[in-house]
Amino acid sequence: MNGLEKPKRYFAIFAISCGTALMVMDGALPNVALPTIARELNIDSSSAIMVVSVTQLVLVMTLLPFSALGSRIGLRKMYQLGLCLFLGGALLCFFAPNFPLLLAARALQALGAAAALSVASAMLRSIYPTRHLGRGLGINTIIVASAGGVAPILGGYIVSEVNWQWIFIATTPLGLLSLAVGQRAFPDVAGHGQTISPLGALLCALTFGLIISGLLAMAGGHHPPTSIAILLLGVIAAVVFVRRELTQATPILPVDLLANRVVALSTVSAQFAFIASMTFVLSLPFRLQERFGFSPSEVGTAVAPFPMAMMVSAPLAGMLSDRYHPAILGSIGMAIATAGMLLLALLPEGATQADIAWRMAVCGTGYGLFFAPNAKLIVSAAPIERAASAGGLIATNRLAGQA
Repeated sequence: MNGLEKPKRYFAIFAISCGTALMVMDGALPNVALPTIARELNIDSSSAIMVVSVTQLVLVMTLLPFSALGSRIGLRKMYQLGLCLFLGGALLCFFAPNFPLLLAARALQALGAAAALSVASAMLRSIYPTRHLGRGLGINTIIVASAGGVAPILGGYIVSEVNWQWIFIATTPLGLLSLAVGQRAFPDVAGHGQTISPLGALLCALTFGLIISGLLAMAGGHHPPTSIAILLLGVIAAVVFVRRELTQATPILPVDLLANRVVALSTVSAQFAFIASMTFVLSLPFRLQERFGFSPSEVGTAVAPFPMAMMVSAPLAGMLSDRYHPAILGSIGMAIATAGMLLLALLPEGATQADIAWRMAVCGTGYGLFFAPNAKLIVSAAPIERAASAGGLIATNRLAGQA
């Protein structure tokens, strides 16, 4: 594909970058406000966490159905519909008078985010010329890393200086910019018009929803028999779902893409990478505080090189993947990330912030070198008419691994 001509390409890149930053920041902004939300709405901390977990669950349940729907109705229409739903949900969150309505509004936001994110990678493929696709995916990785890094700082400021409701609409100008600029700049990629099965969408949602809910319940130590029952129901739904999808001409679960060895191996390797990185990021602060006696501010300083290194290495990896085979770059990146995690696992007694920081930089460099080439392998291996499904697969893979 030739992509968009300049300068329209730059406006489209700006629009999709604004939308991506908006949704990534929304995923992280509420985290710092959870104690305040719990106190002001008179709920316990486990209930407050649902403000975040309901978003992740709805995203994982609906990304693949929305990517299939995007292929049917057109990428631009799907993306902008998702942004409108997201912004509407944000406004409802701001005015929600109680916890149940706040959760309902967050679920609506998540539906909008799923609709937009499900076609974002396919949009990038239609915006960038094929020879620059890796660069585009690298830039997208920078946006994700930067927005995720800025969100906690912005969230802390909003909660302390204004009030917690504002965290839900603080980034809406980014969404409005994305809508306005994207309406003129986004390529109008026509859909294929084939019908999407409501039963397939329901089975997809049940499969991911039940399996992830069961695993989370087991990890949290909640009533083991119930947790196991939920997980088993999810497995049964998965078997029915996969068997049904194998008979469909345009499946919601992209089994046709997973039959491609490159897509399948890239997806599996990315899943392990997402699980490893999330486990590592969540567990390290506890280790640094409990074993090494770091204060929260010292932990923040020590781990900051991780996203900073990703911001440098991701665009470099994207540009290099346009010249060299992405699989080689991804393998090098994962080897570097693994080495960094081993170095952190073998920290000496009395390790300083500097000891942690350079090891975190090694990990961030490795993951930055891995993710953009890996995404390019998946997106470029899919036929253009299945690009949305490939993008939905990448997003679902990431969120399932991080759950």
